Amino acid sequence: MSPPDPQSEVLAAFRSSGALLSGHFILRSGLHSREFFQCALLLQNAALAARVCGLLADALRPYDAPTVISPAVGGIIVGQEVARHLEKRHIFVEKDGGGGLVLRRGFTITPGERFLVAEDVVTRGGRVMETVEIVRGYGGVVVAVGALVDRSGGVLPDFGCPFVALARMTPETFPADQLPPDLASIPAVKPGSK
Repeated sequence: MSPPDPQSEVLAAFRSSGALLSGHFILRSGLHSREFFQCALLLQNAALAARVCGLLADALRPYDAPTVISPAVGGIIVGQEVARHLEKRHIFVEKDGGGGLVLRRGFTITPGERFLVAEDVVTRGGRVMETVEIVRGYGGVVVAVGALVDRSGGVLPDFGCPFVALARMTPETFPADQLPPDLASIPAVKPGSK
């Protein structure tokens, strides 16, 4: 019997941990959706986090870089676990109080240093792109981006490097003024980290 493919295993982990939610959600992008990946519910289980992030580390292993960087808050555990599996250094960028991301806490990026960016779920790629731009702003090089789940439907910015995702989904999303009747009749929840 062959092991499950990474997509099946990751989606099963989200479902079994209660981290793939159904209802009416407002995403960080402002779009509305029937599904939401609440990664914290999956990542609270250290063994499960180690397993799924280990799969992501294996997918990123071909890309040579001494450092993993992730956007806070969602990407921190993913980045730490990926770095642990790859035996690399891990740093993160965090919110600056004005809605953007910044490098703090004495973390450094050396010109020419190579990075892997690790994230939990990517919908539009905004936080990942900010992270990539911060690395490049310090003269670093991003060699690959990895995520547990790509829910973009293939609509992402050009990160300028390979993008690896363990699972890909294309859930329907809707602008607030174009909600289908079933969503309009349910109160919206904003479950993200904001």
